[in-house]
Amino acid sequence: MPPTSGTSSRLLVLLSLLQARRDWPGATLADRLGVTSRTVRRDVDRLRELGYPVQASKGPDGGYRLGAGADLPPLLFDDEQAVALAVALQLATTSGAGVGEAAARALTTVRQVMPARLRHRVDAVQVTPLAGGPTAEVDPAVLVGLTAAVRAREVVRFGYAGEQAPPRRAEPHHLVARNGRWYLVAFDLDRADWRTFRCDRMALRTPNGPRFGPRELPGGDLAAFVDGAFRGSADGAWPCTGTVELGLPAARVAPFAADGVVEALGPDRCRLTLGAWSWVGLAAAVARYDTDVLTVGPPALAEAFRTLSERFARAGGEISVRS
Repeated sequence: MPPTSGTSSRLLVLLSLLQARRDWPGATLADRLGVTSRTVRRDVDRLRELGYPVQASKGPDGGYRLGAGADLPPLLFDDEQAVALAVALQLATTSGAGVGEAAARALTTVRQVMPARLRHRVDAVQVTPLAGGPTAEVDPAVLVGLTAAVRAREVVRFGYAGEQAPPRRAEPHHLVARNGRWYLVAFDLDRADWRTFRCDRMALRTPNGPRFGPRELPGGDLAAFVDGAFRGSADGAWPCTGTVELGLPAARVAPFAADGVVEALGPDRCRLTLGAWSWVGLAAAVARYDTDVLTVGPPALAEAFRTLSERFARAGGEISVRS
């Protein structure tokens, strides 16, 4: 943890640490706060003066413990905790646990009892959860900076990690969480087109650029636009869609069909309609079912199967020679 600036903010962090764990060695607290052990002792005395029953143990390994049974303020958050809470409650709408409405009400309740400074931090974090929750870690400062720019309609300037290129300039429209990653939906000023940017790779430049007037997102539907961006089409449909009949029961195929459509044709046969980026990619997706393909349509998909079979045959020949 970086050194905390100011006695008030440091006391808040100290109290948060004491609430998170039963016992804290004094040296560990000093290291977490970026201060000396003497400063920790003074801060503990201040907490006691405010009515917090902090107990101390003596000796070379002495430490501190927050007494049980105390009437503590129910909500004490530092900046990082406030951001984490806002993000977690907004993502709860896609948890599948049926708590979306309750999570929204909880966030409203929590916000009302926070200090004004933290309320502003929470209000700045506006996330739209789409399919799947995020797993790639993003710097909370990046999330706050992007959502603040969305609310203020300010151009953001940023680079990607490891790139030496000049900073990108974009008008931020929305922050979304989709399939394990955070993305910024924005109008790219340098390319004069709408784009999605990966937030976990972004390094924001300060200050932000000028304010801008709102643009209408193509199609007007955020989820459809993001789906289309990942499928390479403006209307959200896959560029290539085909239909095959497989020698498997529908129940065996449906769990792995994603957004495809599975129709039962009999006890051991089904029809699968599926989409992909390319015809060869679609053929490869069908091949993973490891069964006979009985009929194929359209002709472009049949040609893709021939292309794929020739590639695999060549690869198989090279592997047998090398072995």
